[in-house]
Amino acid sequence: MLTFLIPTAKEMKIPEKSFSPQIPEKSKTILEAMLSLSMDQLAKAYKLSPIASQKEKERLEAIYASTSPTYPAYQLFNGLMYRYIKREDLEQKYYDYLRKHVFITSALYGIIPIDFPIAEHRLDFQTKIKIKELSLKNFWRPDYDTFLKNKNTIISLLSSEFEGVFSKEKEQLWISITFMEEKNGILKTHSTISKKARGAFLTACMEKQIEEVDQLKKLAFNDFAYCPEKSTDNKFIYIKKEA
Repeated sequence: MLTFLIPTAKEMKIPEKSFSPQIPEKSKTILEAMLSLSMDQLAKAYKLSPIASQKEKERLEAIYASTSPTYPAYQLFNGLMYRYIKREDLEQKYYDYLRKHVFITSALYGIIPIDFPIAEHRLDFQTKIKIKELSLKNFWRPDYDTFLKNKNTIISLLSSEFEGVFSKEKEQLWISITFMEEKNGILKTHSTISKKARGAFLTACMEKQIEEVDQLKKLAFNDFAYCPEKSTDNKFIYIKKEA
């Protein structure tokens, strides 16, 4: 069975329906560490202005007090990748596919199912915070590594920031996906191409109900196609050629 790992997003959009809070124990530990910081320390950790940091502190306090409403993660996150994932008015089989196959890697919640209820917040692995003398990456690494043990085939749609949470030797346990565009005979990739393509790729997998690695090699979507010449067993390259 395929398991897709996707990143979080800074941009969020509040859905209509909310749920009661669910706070994992390790998330509480992070919240306690962040709430112990002074406003100056919090602003430095977030690299935000004092006013913006005050807003984040209030969010953290509400999450810790279980008074903050929560929303399905894939609906709350609204970055470019998420906007290219078909997620509104889904047929039951599509929703079931996402729930079964897709997990989100979060700096606050760990690795969670795509519809796990989370609160509005701002935290990523670039945030300079120590949790029991550990960076966020080192704090989560044992849990991230353990997640891989019980999964058959991992498909990574993560950036290097998120793949770097796992132990270095774990890189051989997943297939990473790279998206490139060919223009004037030159291949290029950048953040915008990657984010849009990740969402479109996941949507195509969902719509075609992809279950096996070999099916990924036959997948074509949004003018992208698998490139066997440039791909390896652990890295699949999809190229979009100019018309």
